[in-house]
Amino acid sequence: MSVRLVDVSHAVEDGMVTYPGLPAPEIGEHLTRAQAEQVYAPGVTFQIGRICMVANTGTYVDSPFHRFAEGADLAGLDLDRLAGRRGLVVDHEGRAMGPEAFAGLDLAGRAVLVRTGWDRHWQTPQYADGHPFLTRAAAELLVEAGPALVGIDSLNVDDTDDPQRPVHTLLLGAGIPIVEHLCNLGALPVDGFRFHATPVKVRGFGTFPVRAYAELTAA
Repeated sequence: MSVRLVDVSHAVEDGMVTYPGLPAPEIGEHLTRAQAEQVYAPGVTFQIGRICMVANTGTYVDSPFHRFAEGADLAGLDLDRLAGRRGLVVDHEGRAMGPEAFAGLDLAGRAVLVRTGWDRHWQTPQYADGHPFLTRAAAELLVEAGPALVGIDSLNVDDTDDPQRPVHTLLLGAGIPIVEHLCNLGALPVDGFRFHATPVKVRGFGTFPVRAYAELTAA
């Protein structure tokens, strides 16, 4: 058996905008290589990076704490939901994705990834304009079905014109983590892979970037 890993997360870069209105990350150096030579021996250099960013940067996971003060934070997330789960890609075209897109699918315990192709607009004004999202009814079906997590290659699982954020409310209320701003889902099969998206174990945080990837196995 051979294993192939497919990266489905965006790189975090200095100055990039993930979500309009949120500050871009500032990436720099705490210790440069030139400075390191003054600390260590000649020719012995180390670089210590520094980053200042909001938690909602790049491809990230939302834990229940993102929406609910009493919900599990990043440190309290169950790794079993985030690493090695059997994945399922569900394709969608257009804006609002209703429950019919998931009807009849085996969703229980799966990492359900919604593939819209919207990531093609990443880092353009179009990315935040008219993005695909899930409806409340779709979220209700998902909660009933019990997936391990839900991800999307779009700006948001919710319609950002709706301040109630019903999809976040329902999924996170049911303990189902959300992964937003995925990319490269076109490289994945509909089924037959395992999904990984683990954040840093931070207490008191509800969201953090992940290195999301799929593990494909072939004979």
